[in-house]
Amino acid sequence: MYSFDWPWMFTLLPLPALFYAFSQSAEINQKQALKVPFYTQLQVLSNHSTSQNINNISPLLILAFLAWIFLITATAQPKWSGEAIEIPVSGRDLMLAVDISGSMETADMFFAQDAVNRLVAVKSVLQPFIQQREGDRMGLILFADHAYLQTPLTFDRKTIEKMLHESFIGMAGSKATAIGDAIGLAVKRLKDLPVDQSDSRVLIILTDGSNNAGIDPITAAKLAKQIGIKIYTIGFGADEMIVRSFFGRQRVNPSRDLDEKTLKQVAETTGGQYFRARDTEELLKIYQTLDQLEPVESDNLTYRPSKSLFYWPLSIAVMISIFILLARLPMSNISVQAKRKV
Repeated sequence: MYSFDWPWMFTLLPLPALFYAFSQSAEINQKQALKVPFYTQLQVLSNHSTSQNINNISPLLILAFLAWIFLITATAQPKWSGEAIEIPVSGRDLMLAVDISGSMETADMFFAQDAVNRLVAVKSVLQPFIQQREGDRMGLILFADHAYLQTPLTFDRKTIEKMLHESFIGMAGSKATAIGDAIGLAVKRLKDLPVDQSDSRVLIILTDGSNNAGIDPITAAKLAKQIGIKIYTIGFGADEMIVRSFFGRQRVNPSRDLDEKTLKQVAETTGGQYFRARDTEELLKIYQTLDQLEPVESDNLTYRPSKSLFYWPLSIAVMISIFILLARLPMSNISVQAKRKV
């Protein structure tokens, strides 16, 4: 659909005609100071020359008026508007806190029938979850020895995916797991945001260990509850794993350091839930459950894409003006040469 932002500009179209009508040269009534016997012949030649000039200028006047029309059209700001597009908006602010401590390097996961470490498995499962959160503002926190805000809250889900994909073990330290610091950082980023719904602020924490650095997670969870943040916690890691040693193959529990009691208490304090994921399939099911517990769409905004088109009529007006200027130059030279001959 085509429209104009300033349609009232078309009222200026008759302005050149009005200017021409009220600016006719007055007739000069003076006595003749010189009499020549061939005055009649000069008058005939003058009238003939004037009629030729009028015939030559008339097409240029038409072109000038066309240039004026295109100039007014450009000033009226024409634009093209596309079909209305509905954008789902939930008003929810969702923070992801992912553990990237040294224990996440444990290769007790399988993805596409390949043995991978825990961080690779988390990335592969989180990617479709992020893609489906259209309408939510999302942020990313990475934590190990310390907690860092990797991506602030944004609707740009591709940026979240990219920053998660580029994360690696060791970029936030590798010897400790600061779960409480991650919660505290989320509280700091979410506390000053306006709340439209009671469950509009959500934090999802994924870890495979226990808090052994920073502030106490329970204390941080109580602060989160005060400002209405709901926390979902996910304990990640297999229950058993076969390793080779000097004594042969042995079954070990790679998740022995997982503090499920604290994770459950953190979730219950804020009205959330605790989940246990022992492999990628369980982790995928957990995120599908989170999609149901925290549905995305609650309202739709209508967006109509538009594009300004003023440069098209403006370009035509400039081209016509240049053509008129070039067309008048030979006429000016001819008139000057004629005056010199006389």
